[in-house]
Amino acid sequence: MNSERVLEVEHLTVRYSDATVFGRRPGRETVHDVSFTVDQGQIVGLVGESGCGKSTLSKAVLGMLPARDVSGTITHYTKRPQMVFQDPASSLNPARTVGWILEEPLRIFGKYDAAERRRRVVDMLERVGLEEEHARRRPRELSGGQRQRVSIALALIQRPRFIIADEPVSALDVTIQAQVLDLLWDLRRELDLSYLFISHDLNVVYSICDKVMVMQDGRIIESGPVDEVYDHPRHEYTKKLLRAVKGQ
Repeated sequence: MNSERVLEVEHLTVRYSDATVFGRRPGRETVHDVSFTVDQGQIVGLVGESGCGKSTLSKAVLGMLPARDVSGTITHYTKRPQMVFQDPASSLNPARTVGWILEEPLRIFGKYDAAERRRRVVDMLERVGLEEEHARRRPRELSGGQRQRVSIALALIQRPRFIIADEPVSALDVTIQAQVLDLLWDLRRELDLSYLFISHDLNVVYSICDKVMVMQDGRIIESGPVDEVYDHPRHEYTKKLLRAVKGQ
């Protein structure tokens, strides 16, 4: 892993604005003064309980929130960063085939002819462990694990260097979780990827991440190399999360 930076976030705060009869006014703050970096080849974990602000942070990083609600500095050093969502059933168009879904970003991009687009779709399906015939199926005809592989292929079809994976295995059973985590790990090496990996499960984060940030109530309350945080947690909230996953 080299030291080339792919993402730098400085003092990120998200405060949703509320509409009133007098216009908009600042509402509740869901992310507070968060700063972190992701270097090329790194998998940085973001862990915390549901509702702590993890998904809001990820949407802010990718520019998916209204600019009026976001303050701080977000600097991307790579092109076309993408997201893998938790629930592929809601993020994949149920009316279209897998091949159409994967080809659509390439059509919009406008750089490739039809034959090259199809070649890239087949290549990406193979990279995520699916076959060419899966391109003719619709999402409802696939298993949960296969749908998540399609979601990963969709995120990668334009060859980004940085991926946000937002709870990508939480809806899968344990065996399929392990397969998808192995896939993400292999793709990092093959395609020189970096990830911000979001999860509520410290065991999952420990299995794949290099660094981890622990979020509570919109704040990063502990961060460091994953081994250090897992073996020697400093904050009581981190200790609570570890007791939960270790069954103590």
